[in-house]
Formats: sequence, C-alpha cells, structure tokens
Amino acid sequence: MQINLLCVGDLVGRPGRFVLSHALPHLMRQYDLHCVVCNAENAAGGSGLTPQLYDKLRRYGVDLITLGDHIYRRSEVISVLETSDRVVRPANLPQAAVGRTFAICETQKGPKVAVVSLLGRLFMKPMTDCPFKAVDRVLGQIPPEVKIVVVDMHAEATSEKIAMGWHLDGRVSLLFGTHTHVPTADECILPRGTAYITDVGMTGPYDSVLGRRKDRVVRTMITGMPSPFDVAVDDPRLCGVFVSVDSTTGKADFIERIRIDRSSGLIPETDTEGD
Repeated sequence: MQINLLCVGDLVGRPGRFVLSHALPHLMRQYDLHCVVCNAENAAGGSGLTPQLYDKLRRYGVDLITLGDHIYRRSEVISVLETSDRVVRPANLPQAAVGRTFAICETQKGPKVAVVSLLGRLFMKPMTDCPFKAVDRVLGQIPPEVKIVVVDMHAEATSEKIAMGWHLDGRVSLLFGTHTHVPTADECILPRGTAYITDVGMTGPYDSVLGRRKDRVVRTMITGMPSPFDVAVDDPRLCGVFVSVDSTTGKADFIERIRIDRSSGLIPETDTEGD
C-alpha cells in the first residue's frame, strides 16, 4: 500500500497561513494525501506558535507539526506541547524540555506515520545534544509496527543535513530539511530507500528577506542599526515536498518538490486568511 505524504516548510506568519489555507485542499485532492506534516515554528507573527494557531493548522488539515529553535518563543504554546499528541519538540533538546520527542498519527488508510524533529548544532544558538545520538535513541522508542518515519532536520548548515541523511538512509522514510527558508534542488531517494531534501523552503511571503520586510533587513545590513524585522506580505507561496512511501517496508519510492504561488490560480489576490 502506498502512503502519500506532504511536508511543508517553515510557515511564516499570516501570509504563510493564508497560502496554506487555500492551497492545502487542492493538494490533498491532487496528490491523494494521507498525512500532512508542517514546520510551524514561525507561524505566530514570524516567530513561535500559539494554541489558537495550532488549532487553526489542525483545522486546515495538518496532521503533524514540527517546530525548531523558536519553539518556546511564545510561552503559551507550552500547554499544547504538554497535552497534544500531534506536535513534537526537537528530540535533541535537554531531557527536561517540555514536549514529545516523537508523535504518531494513524492515516485514513490505516498505516501510521511517526514524525521526529531535530535541531542542528552548526551556527545555531540553542544549546542542544548531539542530533545523531538523539535520533538513534528516539528511533529505538518508536513502536516497530510503525514503518513510516519522517524526520525534520531544522538546521543552518547544509553539510549537517546531508550527513544526517546518510546517517538515516534506510532507517527512516523521509528526511526533510528546514530553517534556511530557501528551497534546494537536491531531492532524491537515497540508496537504501530514504527520501531526502536539504531544505523544502518557506511557506510565506517571498517578496522579502526570508519572510521579513526587505527594506528593514537591507537597511540594518547597510547601517548596522537595529530595525524591527516585521513579516512581509507580498508574493505568498507554499513550498514543500511530496513523497510516496511503501507502507510495508517504510521505504520511499517517489519524491517531488512542491511550489504553489499566485500563478497557480489557487491563491486569491485578496490577502485574507481562511477560517
């Protein structure tokens, strides 16, 4: 049995939620999706996640949510991390950190999908344990009957993500990278059956600098003076990756980059977020 997955990269602010709300129903039909994973660490005003936005993403059709280095930026999300079985924290945060190290959802077709989140250590600020040792530990805790495992590697360095891909080849169904907000063109199926992409890109406003107003960012880079990096609003796009997985073996057999923008006809000109 084939299970179809969509993994959506760094959801940034209201524009990201807007484009997700309009594009996801179409993608569900077009690709016959059985599970949607979304990195939502930038969902609330560009940084963090709130309980209200968690509920909204679930209503849109997101099954599993990953976060990243901004996981605790909004303290109110802690209640969600304590109670929800659909959102994970990076597994290599300190053991006392609030949140699950893996989450599992059952698809409508029956097979279950597990998701794990990891933080890179190169050029990243949070104090973390080794992601390689952490993922080895967590994979040993996932029930053996769960064959489909998705890993979100939230990291700055491409070398660290690529190394993790080789480390996990044949042991997980998909490793997708997030954090840099720039999609890469290296999607592939690794030799032992793991689908891989270094970064799926951002779901948010691309007329920007990584989702922030370009005038503010450029001015700060030129002058060295601080400026509020407000979330931009124009050219909203959804970026992610579609992967088909054999539910018996857990191995991927197809991967495709996804990009939805206004030229698709799916995104209204009026920038109003769906309910």
